[in-house]
Amino acid sequence: MKFKKLLGALVLFCLFALSATFFSSTSAQPPFQNNRDSRSFDFALIGDLPYDARQEEEYQNLIKDINQSWVRFIIHDGDFKSGSSLCSNEFFLQRSQLFQQFRYPVVYVFGDNEWTDCHRPAAGEYDPIERLAKLRELFTQGDRSLGQRTIELERQSDNPEFSKFRENVYWTAGNVLFVGIHVVGSNNNLGRNAENDAEYAERNAANLVWLKKAFALAKANKNLGLVITIHANPDDFDVPPTNAEQNGFRDFVNALQAELQDYSKPVMLVHGDSHYFRIDKPLNNPSGTVVTNFTRVETFGSPNVHWLRVTVDPSNPNLFEVNQEILPPSPQSGGRSYNYKR
Repeated sequence: MKFKKLLGALVLFCLFALSATFFSSTSAQPPFQNNRDSRSFDFALIGDLPYDARQEEEYQNLIKDINQSWVRFIIHDGDFKSGSSLCSNEFFLQRSQLFQQFRYPVVYVFGDNEWTDCHRPAAGEYDPIERLAKLRELFTQGDRSLGQRTIELERQSDNPEFSKFRENVYWTAGNVLFVGIHVVGSNNNLGRNAENDAEYAERNAANLVWLKKAFALAKANKNLGLVITIHANPDDFDVPPTNAEQNGFRDFVNALQAELQDYSKPVMLVHGDSHYFRIDKPLNNPSGTVVTNFTRVETFGSPNVHWLRVTVDPSNPNLFEVNQEILPPSPQSGGRSYNYKR
């Protein structure tokens, strides 16, 4: 009888432990401590936020929640505004000030709403390439991240051949290599006109060099794994069989698959763009089997103001553990929460 009671208590304890790992939290609490390696650490993922007044109010709660959490740094994977809001210098400066409210380092990866979509009438009919230059001027100064605390970033622009591409970065934390690459939605700025197609071609070439360098560094430095952040959902990694030359993600996806053939450690690719939180394994080997060491994580986005906590734990065979940090809705939202695909 005592044995049965003990067994029952043990089962309940195990169930509680599992729920603590995978259930959403509503306040800043560290994830379940399951004999974590002393070398482990957490970082935060956000993106596609904030888009409107209601989200700006809830975004203040998100900033407060992250600031009260123990994270090493924050990655914003692009789209700090909606595609129909004004692309003015004043708006950009306001978003820069928002980044500075985070107490931890912030690495911001450009999205399409901030420049490629600025030609829209509602966004002010700006020249996208001019807006891209302004983004680089405001958000990529020096060799440090954004945020109240900062970390040093290596920029692709340190190479004179790629001096324009200050937004492509990498840094190392806990023997994991983190890389930001400027791949955006709206078909990666391909297919609207000749001037923007030329911009795409130049940036695409730089991106492919940066991706290749990331894998080479991860191998040479014997990093435990690799985290790549882009903005775009690259058509769910499904390159169309026809008119592939008009797909702005084809070269990136093909290069990524090629690099993964010769890399066996965990790789996490983070993106936003389609505003649909998911964790999956979207790539297959030529044989049709899944690429087991590759995981895609898409962040929450408008209208959902939540964040993801990623734990890097060297004792975990998968290296990465992702936990949802769900914040309570503001009164303006009517208590509703949403999730949608683009």
